[in-house]
Amino acid sequence: MDRARREFPGPGRLVLDIQGRLDPPPLRFESADEGRLTVLRQGERAVLLGRLAGEGCCRDLHLHRFDSYRSPLPPIRSAEMNSAVNWTHRYARWLEEADRAPLYGGRWEVSVRTAFAPPIWTGDLVRDWPGGSLELYCAGGWHGILPLRRLSPPDATRVKAYRKHVREGTLAPVLLWWVPFLDGWVILDGHDRAVAALTEGRTPQCVVLTRLRDEELWRRDAEAVTEGHRRHMERLAARPATPATGRERAALERGYGDAMAGLPYDPSGVRSWPLPGGATAWEALARAAMFQFPRD
Repeated sequence: MDRARREFPGPGRLVLDIQGRLDPPPLRFESADEGRLTVLRQGERAVLLGRLAGEGCCRDLHLHRFDSYRSPLPPIRSAEMNSAVNWTHRYARWLEEADRAPLYGGRWEVSVRTAFAPPIWTGDLVRDWPGGSLELYCAGGWHGILPLRRLSPPDATRVKAYRKHVREGTLAPVLLWWVPFLDGWVILDGHDRAVAALTEGRTPQCVVLTRLRDEELWRRDAEAVTEGHRRHMERLAARPATPATGRERAALERGYGDAMAGLPYDPSGVRSWPLPGGATAWEALARAAMFQFPRD
């Protein structure tokens, strides 16, 4: 497979334009029953089961996770964290080469994120295991963090070692994947590093993987934005030239430039593949989960 084409839209940001990669990817969502039943699968192993309950804009996603998830990244050694590493580029390369990653054909952004709204890593971090429930709303709902494996206690040996890196400012970032239909992020790598940062009272520094819109879609929107801008400018040109119209013209030009610059980097939905066996297969996985975790 050829290496992805790379774009560099700004500091701490890198875009992979992946061509020639067969789908589905190793880490993928599968769905049945018009999307109400969801499986996150890694290879042949189920990692997560989800069932939507409710109607319209007020829905709950009830979850069950298995102890089967494996990070797509190799282990990150302490010596590597103490060296000068461009984590955006390092994570992008590892994801591109990984055999357990969610990448499929199209454009993906890998970007640094160091600031989050206060509740995201506190109240909206799913600490329950293996179950959980997310409140999803059309107008913006959960917007939290979903671990794909059980979080270690703060006194675990590895967490203690990572806490020293937190205090020294050398901890490798947590790798998150933005999943729009969950209205939140899942942790792909760095569960123990996240616990270490939170135990030290810090917000974990992160690198976020985001699926971007395909080129034909954002170019179609670019044509619509350009046509709307042209009409605005024509109406403005028909008015008498005054300082006010000059300021309005400058504001329109700035807005148009900002809109056009951002369109290629707007997030897209994450694709879901049909669940082989449909609802029957989902129910079989759910029965196995209930047998293993009868109180979940």
